[in-house]
Amino acid sequence: MSASLGLPALPAGTLILPPDGRQSPTALRIQRGVRRLFSEMGCVTLPEFSLVNGRRADVIALCGAGRLTIVEIKSSVADFRADRKWSDYKDFCDRFFFAIPEDVPESLIPEECGLIVADGYGAGILREAPEHPLSGPRRKAVTLRFAHSAARILHALADPGAVREGAL
Repeated sequence: MSASLGLPALPAGTLILPPDGRQSPTALRIQRGVRRLFSEMGCVTLPEFSLVNGRRADVIALCGAGRLTIVEIKSSVADFRADRKWSDYKDFCDRFFFAIPEDVPESLIPEECGLIVADGYGAGILREAPEHPLSGPRRKAVTLRFAHSAARILHALADPGAVREGAL
């Protein structure tokens, strides 16, 4: 499956959930690079994370001391210009980044946001995101939602027929 997206092949026996179909091949490559970056930093991530405000974060990372980071992927200039909902994510994280491919101009990304450049192999932080710590109750709510989402994904991998359609 990954070869059709232009990604390196995965080792035999690797369990993966299929893409949900909303992302372009470019966005999927960026997502993979971003998730690898956060993994290298000792964080765990989830893609397509639903927030209580109805928005869906492209990637959310849970890092040391419970710090939450949301990454919004923009695969092209047109993708960035068509989307003005990104400020809705800031209420659910301690840091907010945009992730773009190498061919999207860095100058497009607002200065008040972190900036990551990524491809299917990895990513690098070009501009750190400002910290805006969550309140204790909000942090607990988002972290519990993260835990539940991760557990549903693990369950679906272990027993695909047991998880309700749409529950992920």
